[in-house]
Amino acid sequence: MSTPHLHAEQLEMLGRYNTPTISNAIELFDVRPRHIGYLPHFIRCLLPELGVIVGYAVTCQTTATPPAAGEETDLLADYLRYVASEPGPKIAVGEDIDDPPGLGAQFGEVTATIHRKLGCVGHITSGCPRDLDEVKALGFQLFGLGPCVSHAYVRLVDFGKPVTLGAVTIRSGDLLHADQHGVCIVPLEVAPKLAEACAEVERRERPLLEICRSQEFSLDRYIDLRTRLQSKTHE
Repeated sequence: MSTPHLHAEQLEMLGRYNTPTISNAIELFDVRPRHIGYLPHFIRCLLPELGVIVGYAVTCQTTATPPAAGEETDLLADYLRYVASEPGPKIAVGEDIDDPPGLGAQFGEVTATIHRKLGCVGHITSGCPRDLDEVKALGFQLFGLGPCVSHAYVRLVDFGKPVTLGAVTIRSGDLLHADQHGVCIVPLEVAPKLAEACAEVERRERPLLEICRSQEFSLDRYIDLRTRLQSKTHE
């Protein structure tokens, strides 16, 4: 049985936290190793001033190389119907299958505008988008290797299936949390309790920060408190 989607209020609560806090909170549930579940640093936020996005992945694969003779398959209409049919908020996740990736942009002003109309809040790609100023004005977040000049011969190869970005697999329906630090995949089984866990992470960090900010700072006090907090964590 599939995990129910979060309510709007739950998603809004997750959007109040940055991605490092989300990552720390996931660790409290011990559902996966700490070194997995997020995209590598080279898939970076291109519009950091737009802040956090939270949404469910809608996936596709693209290529921008010149088409082979006689290649006429156009998947765009079916892909857009798929995007429209999925529950939101949504994040369009594209795997650029070219080697090297980034030959041409799938997302620019027009593509971002239609995806925004279909309930998407951003785009994450292993390639390169373009039209950064125009897309920023839409309030539509972008992640990728960097910006790109041309769309070249970009076209869809497949959609709705698992995609791989930086050796990390993202599936259609995965819950993603992303900001200027990067992209985190939220395990659906812990998602309903994650905002509460984020608050717990901040509660645990607060005493250490208060000692460091205090005029009466003492390294011994800091080490003692950190040791006590860690022992409570492992109880």
